[in-house]
Formats: sequence, C-alpha cells, structure tokens
Amino acid sequence: MAFAVFADGTANLPGSLLDGIRLLPGEITIDGKSVTYTGDIEHFDVKSYYDSLRSGVSVRTSLLNTNLFLTYFEPVLKEGLDAVYISMSSGISGTYNAARLAADQLHDEYPDRIVHIVDSHGCGFGNGLLALKAAELAKQGVDTAEASKILDDMVEHCCQYFTVDDLNFLKRTGRVSGAAALIGTTLHIKPILYGDSTGHIVSCASCHGRRKAIRMLASKYAEKKMDLNAPKIFISHGDCLDDAMSLKEMILEITPDADVTVCPHEPFSGAHVGPGMLGLFFLGKER
Repeated sequence: MAFAVFADGTANLPGSLLDGIRLLPGEITIDGKSVTYTGDIEHFDVKSYYDSLRSGVSVRTSLLNTNLFLTYFEPVLKEGLDAVYISMSSGISGTYNAARLAADQLHDEYPDRIVHIVDSHGCGFGNGLLALKAAELAKQGVDTAEASKILDDMVEHCCQYFTVDDLNFLKRTGRVSGAAALIGTTLHIKPILYGDSTGHIVSCASCHGRRKAIRMLASKYAEKKMDLNAPKIFISHGDCLDDAMSLKEMILEITPDADVTVCPHEPFSGAHVGPGMLGLFFLGKER
C-alpha cells in the first residue's frame, strides 16, 4: 500500500530536501511570544534565534500533541493511503508517545490502514536521515509494511555525534550537573555527546578546546562510517558556520566523494544545546 511520509521541524531538513515529506508545525515560545515553526530551516531566522539564546532570553519548546497528529494523519487515511511518521527520540521528548496515541486511535477507526511511528532515537538530522529514506522508499513504491521494517532497522545505523560550546545549556536540561558545567566552562572542556541505542543523549568523550572537539567528531566518523559510495553526511550548527565548514573539510579528507550537507541546527533541540552546537550525522556500522 502506498504511504505518505510525515516529519516535523526537528528533522532539520532544508526546503531543497523536503520533496515527498509532509512537515508538521511546532510551537516555540521566545520571550513570552509564541512562534510557529513550519519546519523549513532555510526560512527560519537562525541568527536572531541563537542571538536570543546568547542574550539569555527565555525560550521554551512544546511537544507535538495527539490532536495535531490526528489532524494531519486522518485526511491521508481517508484518501486511501497509509502514513509513516518519523519521530524525534522517545528518550528526549513525549512527542513519540503522542503520535503513538494518535496511531492507536486511528487504527480503531481505519482498521485497513497503517499508521507507523518510527522512533528515530535521535533528533535533528538524526531523524531527518530517516525521513529522507522514507520519502525515497515511498517514491520507489515500496509497500508500507516493508518500508516500516527497513526504517526501524535503519535506526541503529543512524550515528549522531555533537559538541557544544556552552555547557550551561545542557545543565538547564539536566544533561550535566551545575558543578560539571562550571568546571567544563572554566577549563574549556568540550564534551562529545551522542544519541545512544535507547534514544538518550550521553557523553562519550571530552576534549580540551574547541578545535580538538571538532577533530574528535571527524574521528568518530572515521571510526563508525560504512564503506558506501558517495555517502550522504549532514552537519548542523548553532550559528557557527566556520566551525561547520572546518568539520566538512575534515570529513572530505576522510571520504572525498561524500555528499555533505551543512545547515543551521533546528530550534527545538537548539534551545537545549545552545549557540555553538556542532553536530555530525551519518549512517554507520553502529551507533
């Protein structure tokens, strides 16, 4: 059965890559004002957003609720299509559970249709990679059940490593203790974090200084990469384009034929990792 592909703004996809992907909007509250983020990172004022975070402006993000999923999924089912939604990690957001509730409710009403929710165990391009694959499978005419299995199996190969410039943003969300954030900031210690197999963000290394942290990201790619022709690799940044381009150069030294996309990091998880976040996303042998 043919299916429609859904994602949301956390997939981090620029408009040029959105063909075949339907985006759900999300709400961000910036300094008390609600802003609807439609999901196309190219049309979001990234500089202003990360400058707001730098200046200490209060930024809150909201999970996508079940009613929103019902609103977007049901018209597709009425058309006779199935639906596949690529969710950000259940380990860091309740959005996945909200989507599951919608899928369960729609199954009762449309028992002949499939609504499959993929727990990406990631965020940013961590789920964007899967959304791109889902759109590719849909265009190829792969049926929903087979495509769902391919996507679920692919989750364990979606590598996502990142570093941050200011540990205090992670402290606010409980990722590091206040003492660790103070010590790290004082000693210029930069953590290397990744999305583990349970969908949680954990630290796997630390470096003294930003440049070493960027090199460590490249070394993680060299360690985990698959032997693919022209692999698609994604780099996102919290308003630090020069660092992102340096990382791209390092990746191309390792894999000269790589297809590397560089773009700003989406605002939802961006609020939690802060300005200076630098992330690397690719398909690897394992997470």
